[in-house]
Amino acid sequence: MKVCVIGTGYVGLVTGVCLAEIGHNVICVDKDEKKISLLNIGKVPIYEQGLEEIVRKNRDSGNISFSRDVGYGIKNSDIIFISVGTPPLSTGKPDLSSLDEVAKLIGKSINGYKIVVNKSTVPIGTAKRIKKIIKENQDNDHSFDIVSNPEFLKEGEAVDDAFFPERLVIGSESKKAIDIMKELYGPIINQDFDYARANSHKKEKVPVLITDSTSSELIKYASNSFLASKISFINEIANLCERIGANILDVTYGMGLDTRIGTRFMKAGIGWGGSCFPKDVRALSYTAEEYGAGANILNAVIHVNNQQRFKVVQKAMDLLGIIDDKVIAVLGLSFKPNTNDTRETPSIAIINKFLELGAEVRVYDPVVKEYPSDMDKGAVMASDPYKASDKADLLVLVTEWDEFLNLDYGKIKKIMRSPNIIDGRNCLCKKSLTDMGFNYKGIGI
Repeated sequence: MKVCVIGTGYVGLVTGVCLAEIGHNVICVDKDEKKISLLNIGKVPIYEQGLEEIVRKNRDSGNISFSRDVGYGIKNSDIIFISVGTPPLSTGKPDLSSLDEVAKLIGKSINGYKIVVNKSTVPIGTAKRIKKIIKENQDNDHSFDIVSNPEFLKEGEAVDDAFFPERLVIGSESKKAIDIMKELYGPIINQDFDYARANSHKKEKVPVLITDSTSSELIKYASNSFLASKISFINEIANLCERIGANILDVTYGMGLDTRIGTRFMKAGIGWGGSCFPKDVRALSYTAEEYGAGANILNAVIHVNNQQRFKVVQKAMDLLGIIDDKVIAVLGLSFKPNTNDTRETPSIAIINKFLELGAEVRVYDPVVKEYPSDMDKGAVMASDPYKASDKADLLVLVTEWDEFLNLDYGKIKKIMRSPNIIDGRNCLCKKSLTDMGFNYKGIGI
């Protein structure tokens, strides 16, 4: 099928490449000239495992192309995916200005029956909003249908999530559009496509939920908000563990043996970040209150998470006393491993607070090498974890990159001024580090 994907961020680019890989003809469009220039030479502007290789393969085969001409992409496609950003406003309400702009362009460029698929995370009623804007901007009477098709991609695992999803949700009031979408995704639904890593996955048919557009829009927000709630809940339990002398690792394991609960998203630490959980929880809270449904749990989830990242600062004070003039090494800037995304990452809040308290901060991340826009430039970007740790009074692990699990901590102890470690993800071995002579503090252990 002929497909246009508008927006080449994590969602748009992964979606476009995945559809090209299973045999469709895809045009990826973005107004960002730098992004398109990079993609046209086979380079990917984001860090995502396995993505660049598939981009190059499908670019070379002609299955995918990249352009800044939105009108061209719309006119030469039958299915148009909208994958633009919907960042939160100060109220938590999603900013739909980019999506509205795209809908206007679709209305002006439509030249035959089209299916317009919203892949962006959007509030309830957006499908109707898009339909209205397209109609208002049409110069003709070409028919079109709207589909809500939320994404469930995890950064760092987005390529596999696209090829091997746990479910597909298709929300529309048009049977014709639904049938075409099922055909579009046929190879994924039936798991009968040719992909290098397919043999490492179970080839079970992917469940498909057909629903209305409003329910589809809510499924995305409700899913992310529930996962964020699990993290905030277990962090509160971890804080209680520290007060009463319990071990959060044992508590979580014991809870997880109950199949109704499980262990996923039940890992205590310094809270969630990234581009999805923060904005989606706030957006759902805003929507619930807007419709008079109340959002007490959602607001509590946000509050707990905002407080959790500063537990590290309190632990640093417990270990060091006055922070002023102390040297603190921070390992990890991205909000999770295997991505270079620093949006709403706990690291930046922690680093900025340390600097505010007068500490000298050195930061190392395996992938992030440039200063995020919201990070205080007073922090020093170290070239490796050992240089970050040299003469440090405290080492704080924020992101659980594999590299940090395999460091020579004996060497680090020798070069540190004081052997203090705060493990913000509970991913290091407390006993081993304590036996080496470190003063170790985790979260709830």
